[in-house]
Amino acid sequence: MNYFELFGLIPQFSIDSTKLETNFREIQSSSHPDRFVTCTSAEKLQSMQTATFANSAYLTLKSPALRAAYLLGLQGIDAIHETNTNMPHDFLMQQMEWREAMDDAKHAKDVVALENLLAEMQTEAKQLQENLAELFDTKQNFLVATEETRKLIFIDKVCADIHKIIEHLDV
Repeated sequence: MNYFELFGLIPQFSIDSTKLETNFREIQSSSHPDRFVTCTSAEKLQSMQTATFANSAYLTLKSPALRAAYLLGLQGIDAIHETNTNMPHDFLMQQMEWREAMDDAKHAKDVVALENLLAEMQTEAKQLQENLAELFDTKQNFLVATEETRKLIFIDKVCADIHKIIEHLDV
């Protein structure tokens, strides 16, 4: 069973997040260890495995970048494999600019600049998500979707780095 099947979702990029949330909570409730206190060891193990699988599935499908990578994986494509390093030149240049801006703002302890950079990158991520919805759900163009997924994964990582820097500077 794949993650989409677990939650009764169509395997596509655009998902019903309410249905994901509702079905996740139902699975978590039905497989909660407290319900299996008097059960056999095998039943307890099965409930723990179900809960663990559901947690992993939920976290993957909830994240647009991870969901895109998972969809590619269902097609036999590993978007983050170390040999898959091809990126467009303009995006590589943009990566360098973002990293430099992040480093400059970090050293200047400029939280406002970091927040502005974060907003810029989140706007770019939103556009990539819209592109991915079309690439997966309408065009089924997995080659271009792989490239866009890798961009989104990079942006997510840098956004997480910015959040850590802001958190550290606010302390």
